Amino acid sequence: MLDPVTAALYERDETSRTLGIALEEVSAGHAVMRMTVAATMVNGHGTAHGGFLFLLADAAFSYACNSHGPVTVAQAAQVVFLAPAAVGDELVAEAVERSRAGRSGIYDVTVRRADGKVIAEFRGQSVTIGGRPRTD
Repeated sequence: MLDPVTAALYERDETSRTLGIALEEVSAGHAVMRMTVAATMVNGHGTAHGGFLFLLADAAFSYACNSHGPVTVAQAAQVVFLAPAAVGDELVAEAVERSRAGRSGIYDVTVRRADGKVIAEFRGQSVTIGGRPRTD
């Protein structure tokens, strides 16, 4: 069960919900999200478009860096694609906090197929902009 702030954040996350990206777990500095690659998510080569892989990783990053309370956003991110994913592949993105100091944070996200094959590695840098997260 998600805490009220995280549940409200997910409820407002129209992109993730529309694409079928499920938020499975959130704890301090950690988040897990899951997505199945749909036919509408593949490129001309028939593999998952990198933009969707980035989006899945970025979403997990967002929940991990917002798990501490104050509103936190991305200030930079990069992804390395390591293997293709195909239509029907179930992907799991696990975000882990590596460092947090002052208003800045560094998070690594590994995107894997359900069989454990690593598809992409993502690193995001966050900045806390303050304020209380919305719960409505």
